[in-house]
Amino acid sequence: MFVPLTPLRFLHRAMDLFGTRTGVVSGSRSFTYAEFGDRAQRLASALESLGVPPGGRVAYISFNNNALLEGYYGVIQARAIVMPLNVRLSQLEMTNILNHAEADVVFFENDFAPLAAALKPGCPSVRHWISIDDGYEDLLAGAASHRADILSYDELAIAELFYTSGSTGTPKGVMLSHRTLYLHALDIVTGFRDLDSMVDLHTIPLFHANGWGRPQMSTMLGVKQVMVRRFEPALVLSLIAEHKATHMCLVPTMANALLNHPGVEKYELSSLRQITIGGAASSPELVQRLEAVFPCQVLSGYGLTETAPVITTSREKRELVYASDQERYRRQAMAGWTVPGVEIRVVNSNLEDVPRDMASVGEVIVRGDHVMDGYYNEPAQTASVMSGAWFHTGDMAVWDGEGFIHIVDRKKEIIISGGENISSIEIEKAIFAHPSVLECAVVAAPDEKWGEVPAAIVVRKPGAALEETELLAFLADRLGRFKLPRLVRFSEEALPKTGTGKIRKNILREAFWSGKAKRVQG
Repeated sequence: MFVPLTPLRFLHRAMDLFGTRTGVVSGSRSFTYAEFGDRAQRLASALESLGVPPGGRVAYISFNNNALLEGYYGVIQARAIVMPLNVRLSQLEMTNILNHAEADVVFFENDFAPLAAALKPGCPSVRHWISIDDGYEDLLAGAASHRADILSYDELAIAELFYTSGSTGTPKGVMLSHRTLYLHALDIVTGFRDLDSMVDLHTIPLFHANGWGRPQMSTMLGVKQVMVRRFEPALVLSLIAEHKATHMCLVPTMANALLNHPGVEKYELSSLRQITIGGAASSPELVQRLEAVFPCQVLSGYGLTETAPVITTSREKRELVYASDQERYRRQAMAGWTVPGVEIRVVNSNLEDVPRDMASVGEVIVRGDHVMDGYYNEPAQTASVMSGAWFHTGDMAVWDGEGFIHIVDRKKEIIISGGENISSIEIEKAIFAHPSVLECAVVAAPDEKWGEVPAAIVVRKPGAALEETELLAFLADRLGRFKLPRLVRFSEEALPKTGTGKIRKNILREAFWSGKAKRVQG
C-alpha cells in the first residue's frame, strides 16, 4: 500500500494517541495536542479562504511561539509552503527574500509591526499582512477545523522554504518536500531514548535549521514542546526547572552564555538528559564544561539547511570504547557519524575519498533522504552544489575508520598562509580552552609576506586580565607555530552574531581587509 509521506500524519497521530497530553507550551498558554491540532487545521481552512493557492508561500516574522509552530502544519495542510524568516535580517534583506519567493501572506508579531509596515510598499506579491497578536485568533475563530485527506497529498510537493542568505545578491531558498521532512523525523528519532517522558525545549529559533529540525519528530512522539520565545539564559534555566525539560539544542555561543550566567548552579536542572550542540563546531572543553554544570550527556550534531538538517551526531557507537573521559569529550565534540537515511563521504577535488586517517582534509558530500529538492527558482545555483546525486556541503573535514567526521572549517574560511591550509576552527578551540576566554573568533587578515595570516578576536570573561603574551604562550603548547595568531585583538563588547547565535565572521574579517584586495576562493 502506498500512503504519501507527509508531516501531517504526525499531527494526526498526536491528536489521536496523545490528544489529552500537553503538547505545546508558549509563554503563559498551553495546548493539548487535540487543541494544537484543531488550531492548525483551522489555520489551513483560513488560508484557503484567503485564496492562498497550492504552492503559495506563507511567511512568518516571529519569535518562537505556538502560532509559528501551528504554521508548520496548518500551512502545509492548505497545500502551501511555510517560510519562517530570520528576524535579525535587515529590511532590505527581507524585502529581497519576500520578493524572490513571491510570498502571498505574511504573519508577524507586533514587535515587528513597524518592520511589516515598512516592508509592505516594496512587496507587491503579499496580499495579506496579519498580526499574530491582533488578527490571528479572529482568523482561526472564523475558520472550520477539518482533517486533511492524507491520500490526496503529493509527498514530493514542497512543504517548507528556508532562505540561507539574503545579504548580497539573490538569496537562496532551500526547498524541502513533505517526504524529506517525514523521513528526517523518522531517521533522527533513532538517536533518542526514553521517548515517553521526553520534554523538548525549543531554545533555538524555528527559522533556523537547529530549531525546525525537531518539531516534526516531537509531534510524532507526542512530546511536550516548550517554546523559548527569545534566548535569555535566565529564562532558559527557569523553563528547564519549571517544565522538567529533558532535551534541548544549543549553538556554542548559547552554551557559553548559560555556563557563564551568574547563579546557574542554583537552578534545578536534574531533569536534563541530553544537550545537542550544533550550528557551529564544538570543542572538547565546551563539552566538558557543560557536563560539569548540567547533569546530562552533551553531544554534537551536524547538518545544513540543505540537509533538512541533521546528517550526523556524535552519539555512542558500540565499536568504540573510550579510554578516558578526555577521549570521550573529544569524540562527543566531533560532528559524529551518520544517522539512518544518509550517506557521507569526505573527498578531494577529484571526488575521491581522502584517507580515513583523521589528518587528510577533504570536502564533505552527502546523498540520501535528507537532501533538499533544490534552491527555489535557482536551477544554476542548485546545479553548482551537486555532483550527480551528491550534494557538496562546502565544509572541510577529516574522518576515521569508524565513520566519525570532524569538521575543520568552512571551505571559504580556510586560511591559506604561505601555502599552508590553516583551520580557523582549530585555533578557536585552542583559544577557547583558556579559562579567561568568554568567546573568540579567528579570521584571515592580509599579510604582505604570507598573503594572509590568522587573526584572533577575543572577548575576556568579566574581571579577567588576559593579555596577548599570556594567550600566545598558552597556545604555543597546543598549536604548531605556523598556526599561531599573528594578530590578537581584545574586544570589550560581545562579538557580532546572527539571529541564531553564530558569530558573524564576515564582519570581523572585513575590519582587516577593508581597502585591500581580497583573495578569491573556490
